[in-house]
Amino acid sequence: METRKLGRLGHDSTVAMYGAAKLGKVTQEEADESIEFALANGINHFDTAASYGDAELRMGPLMKKYRDRLFLATKTGERTKEKAKEQIYRSLERLQVDSVDLLQLHAVGTLDELDKCLGKGGAIEAALEAKDEGIVKAIGITGHGHLAPATHLEALKRFPFDTVLSPLNYRLYSIPEYREAFDALLAETAKQNVALRVIKAIAKGPWGAEQTRSYATWYEPFDEQTVIDACVHFVLSFQGITSFATAGDIRLLSKIVSAVERHKEMTDETCEQILSGVEHYESPFGAPTSIA
Repeated sequence: METRKLGRLGHDSTVAMYGAAKLGKVTQEEADESIEFALANGINHFDTAASYGDAELRMGPLMKKYRDRLFLATKTGERTKEKAKEQIYRSLERLQVDSVDLLQLHAVGTLDELDKCLGKGGAIEAALEAKDEGIVKAIGITGHGHLAPATHLEALKRFPFDTVLSPLNYRLYSIPEYREAFDALLAETAKQNVALRVIKAIAKGPWGAEQTRSYATWYEPFDEQTVIDACVHFVLSFQGITSFATAGDIRLLSKIVSAVERHKEMTDETCEQILSGVEHYESPFGAPTSIA
């Protein structure tokens, strides 16, 4: 699988990183099979979070077994130093490892959340202590919502984060305000040599109120191979993007891996034709007017 440098961390990260958001919803056997499939197909970057239910527990046995083969990232959604530090240690225990390559401040999608994390007694202090102790090797930030790119740009002005994980897909980028904010973030991460990774690459939009949720993801994902191919091509066409997180539902992993392996075969024109023709394609975060 294609790799790209993970910013100043220097890791050759596969362009698809294993997203474990819903791994806690499957059995241990299913989780093991999914992780083994990812490894067999070259994925070397695994991303999870303390808030993903039992995901860290499901990952633990194989993270311990294959620790030296992969880049392992987790997240804390806590906002205070004390609670974040407790959560970091708990994540190490659940993952059955002595350290993680990346600890991310999770779900920081507004300036208010950023203030909480970076303020006195905030989660950033726990992350820095954990780094000093050697149990965390790098510190990143993540976020959801239409304000995430602008928030992450401000975050990079306040603290030298090693990585950023922000939403991007064709629909989001078609929103003028979102595009402007994301482009500014893209430029700043390049300037600082910060690894920019993205989420929601194959999100079609929010589930409808009367719609049967056929996947574990909180948003409705695309599941047609041709459209997934175009979604993957779109995010990987940005050379400033290191990688994207696979959708949380493990049933989509093989289609995403297939798309990654062939993404250079698709032209930008074909990608545009496919995605511009998709009906009912919306932001996973609701109406674009919420950006204002």
